[in-house]
Amino acid sequence: MNREEIIKAIEVKYDQLGVPVDVMLEGLLWSTPITYWDYIQTDALLGLQTPRTTLPDEMVFIMYHQVNELLFKMILWEIDQVAKVEAVSAEKFTMHLHRISRYFDMLCSSFSVMADGMEKEQYLKFRNTLTPASGFQSAQYRKIEFASTELINLIDARFRDSIDRNSTFKNAYDHLYWQAAGIHHQTGKKTTLVKLFDKKYLGDFIDFMEDYNEINLSKKFKQLPKDVQENPELINAMRHYDYTVNIKWVMAHYNAAGKYLGRKEKDLEATGGSSWRKYLHPKYQRRIFYPYLWSEEELKNWGTSVE
Repeated sequence: MNREEIIKAIEVKYDQLGVPVDVMLEGLLWSTPITYWDYIQTDALLGLQTPRTTLPDEMVFIMYHQVNELLFKMILWEIDQVAKVEAVSAEKFTMHLHRISRYFDMLCSSFSVMADGMEKEQYLKFRNTLTPASGFQSAQYRKIEFASTELINLIDARFRDSIDRNSTFKNAYDHLYWQAAGIHHQTGKKTTLVKLFDKKYLGDFIDFMEDYNEINLSKKFKQLPKDVQENPELINAMRHYDYTVNIKWVMAHYNAAGKYLGRKEKDLEATGGSSWRKYLHPKYQRRIFYPYLWSEEELKNWGTSVE
């Protein structure tokens, strides 16, 4: 567009908004130029780290998890580009799945920051000040799960065959796989971890579950024309995303935790009091977003070949 076309387009835009274009242009005359630090809000971002101890490696722990939350936000943003449109092509669906998978690839590889980036002695000291907080309490990660698959696939594997699929969202919430991590394995009672989590997010989660019940990625895939559902590139993207989130990412977390907490049953609990080995390992949880895209043999051996 040349200058005259641009000015005309601006006039049309602001006329439609009911804003005099001369006023808008005069505002530009007195405005200050944008800077990188203002646009990115660098000062605010770098002021969000508040350690609870004097141990230097706690800063690594805090910033690492903040980076995770930013990536989770990017993933939810990408999911919505598919979930919240009326019609989506195989190409667009695949493109956004590839983006999401790249974010999770970053998350998986970044666990080396946790596994190799802190002194074990420091971690075992400052972790005691974090109880009962836990990465379990990432609301964004739970929303990624809700937006990725149908609720039945997130139900604790012990209850999937017996739960009423038409029951309330609250009943589904009470039987989600991660609820088991909120039960202290010695007392059988809900931990403070999950009580605080429920108090903060339960209402928000129920609303989110309802909002995405018919537009999660699995439902959107099933709504596609049959020939589009059979698109090999789209199927591979769905499978890659499923494997990356539910095996690769989970095992990266599992192995990082194992370095600090040990791998034997007598070793340390997670800060929330859960039996983290059984909570994290995919062969126990058997969480699969798109089970209809895997063979019977693949489903049978889900997570059994990784350690």
